[in-house]
Amino acid sequence: LKSCIVCTTLDRFSSFGMRRCSVPVLRHASRRQQLAVARAFAAAPDSQRQVMGATVKLTKSPTYAENDHHTVDTNDLLGRSDTYISRHLGTSPQQQKEMVQQMGFNSVDELIDAVIPKHLRRTDEMALHKEPVSETAALERLREIMSKNIEVKNFMGQGYHGSITPSTIQRNLLENPIWYTSYTPYQAEIAQGRLESLLNFQTLVTELTGMDIANASLLDEGSAAAEAMAMVVRGTSSKRDAIFFISDMAHPQTIELMKVRAAQYGVNTVVGDADTFNFTGKKVIGALVQYPDTRGVLRDFSKAAEELHSHGGQLIVSADPLALCVAKPPSQFGADIVVGSMQRFGVPMLYGGPAAAYLATSKKRARSMPGRIIGVSIDSQGDKAIRMALQTREQHIRLDKATSNICTAQALLANMSAMYAVYHGPSGLTRIARRVHALAQLFAMRASEIGFEPETYTDFFDAVTLKTDPINADWMVDFLLQHNISARKIGSVNIQFSFDETHTEEDMKDLLAKLEEAAAMHAKHELPMQQTSAHKITEVTGLLPDEFRRQGTFLTQPIFNRIQTETDMMRYIDRLARKDLSLTYSMISLGSCTMKLNAASTLLPVTWSSNSNIHPFAPASTVKGYRQMLHELERYLCTITGFHGCSLQPCSGASGEYAGLLAIRDYQQSIGEGHRNVCILPKSAHGINPASAAM
Repeated sequence: LKSCIVCTTLDRFSSFGMRRCSVPVLRHASRRQQLAVARAFAAAPDSQRQVMGATVKLTKSPTYAENDHHTVDTNDLLGRSDTYISRHLGTSPQQQKEMVQQMGFNSVDELIDAVIPKHLRRTDEMALHKEPVSETAALERLREIMSKNIEVKNFMGQGYHGSITPSTIQRNLLENPIWYTSYTPYQAEIAQGRLESLLNFQTLVTELTGMDIANASLLDEGSAAAEAMAMVVRGTSSKRDAIFFISDMAHPQTIELMKVRAAQYGVNTVVGDADTFNFTGKKVIGALVQYPDTRGVLRDFSKAAEELHSHGGQLIVSADPLALCVAKPPSQFGADIVVGSMQRFGVPMLYGGPAAAYLATSKKRARSMPGRIIGVSIDSQGDKAIRMALQTREQHIRLDKATSNICTAQALLANMSAMYAVYHGPSGLTRIARRVHALAQLFAMRASEIGFEPETYTDFFDAVTLKTDPINADWMVDFLLQHNISARKIGSVNIQFSFDETHTEEDMKDLLAKLEEAAAMHAKHELPMQQTSAHKITEVTGLLPDEFRRQGTFLTQPIFNRIQTETDMMRYIDRLARKDLSLTYSMISLGSCTMKLNAASTLLPVTWSSNSNIHPFAPASTVKGYRQMLHELERYLCTITGFHGCSLQPCSGASGEYAGLLAIRDYQQSIGEGHRNVCILPKSAHGINPASAAM
């Protein structure tokens, strides 16, 4: 009884705990009297005790030394003391015994025997570590493995860029359990903080793209482009002989993913040159283009959009959000849907690890959008409230009729990117974008002076593609890597260098010095110096050409303009966090695939520089640590599941089960049974399952 002063005192001063107590509350006793009663009660040897005239029935609970959470195993007295098993969920063997007894069993083993038939029980030993290791030992081993990675100066681009995570966001959001243990915001009353931040994310995306509406994030840029294509396909009355065009200047990983997804929809894809392709053909239902393209070039797609719209086709633009801070928004040249990755808004590359993608479109297409949409409403008191909107589109309601199998997507990373924009504001974002472009401008100018011709002198944002002829591009890439510089090879005589927020003028000078050294080593080939061109850069301004430059203001909403200091940012993040229910406040009694308990020690390595600053397409020689770690994880998962192979490529459960269904389909086709087209699911399945099957 919490109101019993004796019990409260006993808990503090003795080794006895009161489970049932008949002692009346000592309302009129002094503090000294209460303590005297407590000490006398604790010292009494009998199980029946007289306390101020009342008889108390005492049940003895374990003392601190006897408590099995803190038992010292004399057989392992010198073993590690920071093991995680006893800390995991907090239930002791004694508590587990009491729980199973409530269910009519004597042990957990008896419960399992009754629930899981013996013929389904595992009988073999799993080939994992012989004994679990402590948290410190596990971190030491992981640090040893990941130290094999080599951090090089990255200029690779291709949709992944170095980014500076503001310390206040890393400290107060990424590493804050209030943000990473909160449940999916189905219940708006206990999720107003994250919902507000996700609303900021959507506002950020619509402001950058110029579109009417955006969702609250998707998984990655490639799958977001595929989801946009699915929107186009669903709106097409006849899919027979339908053609979807994909620009050959889109990122290669996006092209490959879209080709796979299109095949499942029965749509033909054409990968080609957007400048020469005929978009007027009525079988062309849509097109995807990259802005800036994968070689860094800015292009105006107004003509393509006009031709597509003439017969009901739609234009999808995959756009770099940092470029959109200074470049004309895609809405202004006719885009119907805009997608992209927000990774460079404060999220590390993480060897291609998670970052929030975005999808924005017009209001008339809102009901066909995939993913979650956050909207503003009013509560029962008439006050402003934020909630998930248009949920009838989602897989947990519409099942196989859902617009997508995407569910929560990348909410934590979307919140990081939203806070990055809140922290920097429109002026800060513009400054970062102009600085990145200025570095690229200066590099293009200096590179041309030593004989390397840029593909374009004007129409680019952050990436410069150089012609290395007569130097072989493979040799050049290897030469730079020997000096801890990574670049992207394009063809046999072209190399791309992409600049980002983390680069400095000194980094650029070091790069130019190595290029000059390479040119000197190949002087016998007489590298031709380029002729003076009217298009050559004469000054570094950080400004795009007028044709592509953003005009007017953006992000004028107060939230993007009132945070001036780190303290303001810390208080804003904390104010939102206090509106949400997370594991920091209570257990969340909901069964879901999203309810994972991640130990704090398993999250620490996320921000190690040896892990976070690695490009996904980094040369194999520089990522030996990552490759070893991933290989070991695959082996563990094969052992646990009993399968012979494992893929870690899917970035969510939704992606994983879709990939699994495709693997089954491909296998059946390989044995001549490709006619099978029925997928059976139990009624108890998650909504994601029927949505994936329908896809």
